[in-house]
Amino acid sequence: MSFSHLGLSEKVLAAVAATGYTTPTPIQEQAIPHVLARKDVLGIAQTGTGKTAAFVLPMLTILEKGRARARMPRTLILEPTRELAAQVKENFDRYGAGQKLNVALLIGGVSFGDQDAKLTRGVDVLIATPGRLLDHTERGGLLLTGVELLVIDEADRMLDMGFIPDIERVCKLVPFTRQTLFFTATMPPEIRRITEAFLHNPQKVEVSKPATTAVTVTQVQVPAGREAHEKRELLRRLLREAKDLKNAIIFCNRKREVAVVHKSLQKHGFSVGALHGDMDQSARTAALEQFRKGELPLLVASDVAARGLDIPEVSHVFNFDVPHHADDYVHRIGRTGRAGRTGTAISIVTPLDQKSMVAIEKLIGQSIPRAEGDYEIQAESSDGTERPREARGRERSRGGRGKPQRGRERSHEPREARGEARHTSEPRHASEARHGSEARPSSETRQLSEARPRSDDKRRAEPRHDARQQANNSHVPSIGRPEPRRQREIDAEPGDHSHLPAFLLRPVRSPAGA
Repeated sequence: MSFSHLGLSEKVLAAVAATGYTTPTPIQEQAIPHVLARKDVLGIAQTGTGKTAAFVLPMLTILEKGRARARMPRTLILEPTRELAAQVKENFDRYGAGQKLNVALLIGGVSFGDQDAKLTRGVDVLIATPGRLLDHTERGGLLLTGVELLVIDEADRMLDMGFIPDIERVCKLVPFTRQTLFFTATMPPEIRRITEAFLHNPQKVEVSKPATTAVTVTQVQVPAGREAHEKRELLRRLLREAKDLKNAIIFCNRKREVAVVHKSLQKHGFSVGALHGDMDQSARTAALEQFRKGELPLLVASDVAARGLDIPEVSHVFNFDVPHHADDYVHRIGRTGRAGRTGTAISIVTPLDQKSMVAIEKLIGQSIPRAEGDYEIQAESSDGTERPREARGRERSRGGRGKPQRGRERSHEPREARGEARHTSEPRHASEARHGSEARPSSETRQLSEARPRSDDKRRAEPRHDARQQANNSHVPSIGRPEPRRQREIDAEPGDHSHLPAFLLRPVRSPAGA
């Protein structure tokens, strides 16, 4: 079937033909007629199947009739990230080149003044992220009462980013009679609840099972050690040994890890860019544009680049960190093998990631094979030689990095070697008589004991201080120890009240008139 059988307008068909597309994808073939019939649509398809064009093309046909009013957009498209919103705008610019439509983009990182100016002129298509959209509505610069068609794209990503409460607020601001298009790759219970609440008798379009991966992607897992430097070294080795590597996206779980891996690859001579949520919008756009043009063959990114980014010719995807949520794995590897092309997805798996890998394999319904070959990375010791991983594991079990734990070595020595004396209440001859020959010391031990002065002899040699001498020296204060209060009272002379507290020495005043 061609696009001409789907009911699109002549202008839209001409724009599609100009881009070189002749045959619609399954999601486009099934969803476009329902959208043109003004029915609610629930679209479920794996990433990279053309979901964006499935709602952009029929929207352009619908918007040929009508006119936008100031601060009241006719259609609204919600996207979870700025990059996805900008990508949808590019689709409208490409397919709507022959139409005079006003398209506005409301995302963070851009001044409110420029966005307010576009809203004042009137907007046919408003593409926004939930946070910035609600900021404009709360300021009174945007009214959603004129929205005829609402599109919620990448709904499962909205759930992961915590945008579901914002989505519910937006749905209450738009008219109840609107048409709603809902697109997602997975169907968690929370997403199912929202579809039941905000879609009215939707037409379900499911071209693949939820959370399935494309058959054109070759998936491999490579074992790695626990240490971060071992993973980085393994990543560099995989990049150098990868076959037919044209460009690649390297995914990390945390923004801080993105910066560390980006700096490490730059240090070792790789041409690489970075992309994460804390970067300025201009830096994010520049890095993504350089990667698309091929100026940067490698891009280290967080999950902000895992959903919906349309870069058709990505040859490899590397999971430097195994995602904590199994759904994210499906979206990450969906950046490669798009539009019928082949791709490779390699995951670096540490012993701590085994539980996550089991959840991923259970979700996608298939096992991910291990890479063939020896990918064990050995760390260098202090003398420059390589140590096997088993030796390093034994060192960590003994206290980490080869340092003995305090008090561990002495605990294995016998009591006699440590010179510890046995404390017992029975006399020595009774103990010897009871234990027999085992309690008798050897000749060498007796010689050492005779040469060493006994503690009781030492106590006899010390002079004794009787109570009389202590009484004579009681007036001399001891250093660091206060003089006992009772002794001060005994030594005090008659009439000397220095040992009394000050409040007892105050004169007593008799009451007046006594």
